[in-house]
Amino acid sequence: MKKIRQHKILEIVERYVVETQEQLKEYLEKEGIVVTQATLSRDIRELKLSKLSIDAGGGRQRYVAFHRENGEHGNDKYVRVLKDGFVSMAMAQNILVIKTVSGMAMAVAMAVDSLHFSEVVGCIAGDDTIMVAVRTVEETRQLMGKIDEIMK
Repeated sequence: MKKIRQHKILEIVERYVVETQEQLKEYLEKEGIVVTQATLSRDIRELKLSKLSIDAGGGRQRYVAFHRENGEHGNDKYVRVLKDGFVSMAMAQNILVIKTVSGMAMAVAMAVDSLHFSEVVGCIAGDDTIMVAVRTVEETRQLMGKIDEIMK
């Protein structure tokens, strides 16, 4: 049942603009799948769904699936998310601080992780800020150069 439910969740977020868990729950119920809020939250986490802004002001967001086991989503999707959410970046020794559109930090951090930059140790995301841990100061500069190239 879990695999069927999670597959249906992926279908729904790809087919419709789903802004809230409540909307997602309603779509599932229309498909004959009754789910609790706790189970739905767990499924969203396990499926690695993120929210992406759907308007220029960043006020409206929708659920999106960035990674599928079958590789359906490629690097071009992550580059698009990075470009859509990126505002600025600044270096603090071996920490790269990336500012994003409000509400997009988690999606951009996932994109940075998924692009597999060799310099990145890991990311921590808030609402509009990401702290990227990098091994060295020099590698931080290299990473900034790579991101600058993507942003062109």
